[in-house]
Amino acid sequence: MTYVSVRRDDSIWWVGLDRSAKHNALDQAMVDELDAVLAEARREPAILIIHSTTPGIFVAGADIAELRQRGADAALLAINAGLFERLEAHRWPTIALIDGPALGGGCELALACDFRIASSNAVFAQPELSLGILAGAGANWRLPQLVGIGTARRMLYTGARLAAEDALAAGLVDEVAEDLPAHGQALAATIAKRSWRALELTKLALRSRRPATTAFDVTAQALLFDSDDKYGRMTAFLERRS
Repeated sequence: MTYVSVRRDDSIWWVGLDRSAKHNALDQAMVDELDAVLAEARREPAILIIHSTTPGIFVAGADIAELRQRGADAALLAINAGLFERLEAHRWPTIALIDGPALGGGCELALACDFRIASSNAVFAQPELSLGILAGAGANWRLPQLVGIGTARRMLYTGARLAAEDALAAGLVDEVAEDLPAHGQALAATIAKRSWRALELTKLALRSRRPATTAFDVTAQALLFDSDDKYGRMTAFLERRS
């Protein structure tokens, strides 16, 4: 089963997420496929546009059924956190097109991109604490960088959801548009006119401002992954969904 597709338009790579039956929830297979795309895309100048192949959805988070079974050892592998670190470290700019809920790991995936363009269907939330874990794949530091500490606390502590226009006002997204492919294409085409080497070096310069919190997130997540509270909360979540 292939969950990630790539369509190349010169230096623009359209990276399509295609696990619609699970609302593109990230499981190990999807992570592995995205990792393979990132490894290939580093070889030559490539602007990545991350999008769903199914209208009305983006990424509903991590796959809870799989996440429930992961213990401390799995948490220390930093499966999603590592993927988003590598996405953020892509040599050239990346764009997320969000046409639906970006929840938990889905929001963190979008946060790891350089730009976020949302449709009016988009909604953003970090519900991890209700599942007995923390937002350990980047939201603890990427989110406050974008929206400020107050809004980040509200989203992380209470699970508050931001609709597209609220996300725009908060600085979480760069633009709200209904024709996401057209706007993504236009932004990527503008970027592609720049010097590739200058783009790469500018990304490196901007990344030098990032805090070093990933190690703490991974360690804290390992502690939570082995808790009975996490297992019970995720079981209750899956039972409600079924």
